[in-house]
Amino acid sequence: MAARNAAARIRWDRVGRVALLLVFVGVLALYVNPLRSYVSTWQESKQRSAEVAELEAENRRLKARKAELQDDRALEREARRLGMVRPGERAYVVQGIRR
Repeated sequence: MAARNAAARIRWDRVGRVALLLVFVGVLALYVNPLRSYVSTWQESKQRSAEVAELEAENRRLKARKAELQDDRALEREARRLGMVRPGERAYVVQGIRR
Protein backbone atom coordinates (compact mmCIF):
# COMPACT_ATOMS: atom_id res chain seq x y z
CA MET A 1 0.00 0.00 0.00
CA ALA A 2 2.92 2.37 0.61
CA ALA A 3 4.15 1.82 -2.95
CA ARG A 4 0.72 2.74 -4.21
CA ASN A 5 0.77 6.03 -2.31
CA ALA A 6 4.23 6.89 -3.73
CA ALA A 7 2.98 6.24 -7.25
CA ALA A 8 -0.04 8.40 -6.64
CA ARG A 9 2.21 11.29 -5.61
CA ILE A 10 3.86 11.55 -9.06
CA ARG A 11 2.88 14.86 -10.57
CA TRP A 12 2.42 14.00 -14.23
CA ASP A 13 1.99 17.62 -15.22
CA ARG A 14 5.52 18.37 -13.98
CA VAL A 15 6.92 15.29 -15.72
CA GLY A 16 5.27 16.47 -18.94
CA ARG A 17 6.77 19.96 -18.57
CA VAL A 18 10.24 18.57 -17.93
CA ALA A 19 9.97 16.24 -20.92
CA LEU A 20 8.78 19.10 -23.12
CA LEU A 21 11.67 21.25 -21.89
CA LEU A 22 14.17 18.47 -22.69
CA VAL A 23 12.73 18.09 -26.19
CA PHE A 24 12.96 21.87 -26.71
CA VAL A 25 16.61 21.90 -25.57
CA GLY A 26 17.36 18.98 -27.90
CA VAL A 27 15.80 20.74 -30.91
CA LEU A 28 17.64 23.93 -30.02
CA ALA A 29 20.93 22.01 -29.86
CA LEU A 30 20.28 20.71 -33.38
CA TYR A 31 20.11 24.29 -34.68
CA VAL A 32 23.27 25.59 -32.98
CA ASN A 33 25.91 24.00 -35.26
CA PRO A 34 24.26 24.98 -38.58
CA LEU A 35 23.78 28.52 -37.29
CA ARG A 36 27.44 28.73 -36.27
CA SER A 37 28.44 27.41 -39.69
CA TYR A 38 26.22 30.00 -41.41
CA VAL A 39 27.76 32.87 -39.44
CA SER A 40 31.34 31.77 -40.12
CA THR A 41 30.57 31.32 -43.83
CA TRP A 42 29.01 34.79 -43.95
CA GLN A 43 32.09 36.34 -42.31
CA GLU A 44 34.43 34.49 -44.67
CA SER A 45 32.34 35.70 -47.61
CA LYS A 46 32.78 39.32 -46.52
CA GLN A 47 36.54 38.79 -46.18
CA ARG A 48 36.79 37.18 -49.61
CA SER A 49 34.78 40.02 -51.15
CA ALA A 50 37.26 42.52 -49.73
CA GLU A 51 40.15 40.49 -51.15
CA VAL A 52 38.49 40.35 -54.56
CA ALA A 53 37.97 44.12 -54.56
CA GLU A 54 41.62 44.66 -53.65
CA LEU A 55 42.80 42.30 -56.39
CA GLU A 56 40.55 43.97 -58.97
CA ALA A 57 42.03 47.37 -58.07
CA GLU A 58 45.55 45.96 -58.40
CA ASN A 59 44.60 44.43 -61.75
CA ARG A 60 43.38 47.81 -63.01
CA ARG A 61 46.65 49.47 -61.88
CA LEU A 62 48.73 46.82 -63.62
CA LYS A 63 46.73 47.12 -66.84
CA ALA A 64 47.21 50.89 -66.79
CA ARG A 65 50.93 50.40 -66.19
CA LYS A 66 51.12 47.94 -69.09
CA ALA A 67 49.36 50.39 -71.38
CA GLU A 68 51.74 53.13 -70.26
CA LEU A 69 54.80 51.00 -71.00
CA GLN A 70 53.58 50.29 -74.52
CA ASP A 71 54.70 53.84 -75.40
CA ASP A 72 58.38 53.90 -76.44
CA ARG A 73 59.06 57.20 -74.65
CA ALA A 74 57.73 55.87 -71.36
CA LEU A 75 59.76 52.71 -71.77
CA GLU A 76 62.92 54.71 -72.42
CA ARG A 77 62.20 57.00 -69.47
CA GLU A 78 61.81 53.98 -67.20
CA ALA A 79 65.02 52.39 -68.50
CA ARG A 80 66.97 55.62 -67.91
CA ARG A 81 65.54 55.85 -64.41
CA LEU A 82 67.02 52.41 -63.80
CA GLY A 83 70.43 53.65 -65.03
CA MET A 84 70.45 52.07 -68.48
CA VAL A 85 72.03 53.76 -71.51
CA ARG A 86 71.80 53.16 -75.24
CA PRO A 87 74.66 51.47 -77.05
CA GLY A 88 77.36 54.05 -77.74
CA GLU A 89 76.25 56.45 -74.98
CA ARG A 90 78.30 57.20 -71.89
CA ALA A 91 76.73 57.17 -68.47
CA TYR A 92 77.53 60.02 -66.09
CA VAL A 93 76.63 60.19 -62.43
CA VAL A 94 76.09 63.65 -61.04
CA GLN A 95 76.46 63.78 -57.28
CA GLY A 96 74.80 66.59 -55.48
CA ILE A 97 75.64 68.29 -52.20
CA ARG A 98 74.62 66.24 -49.20
CA ARG A 99 73.10 68.06 -46.27
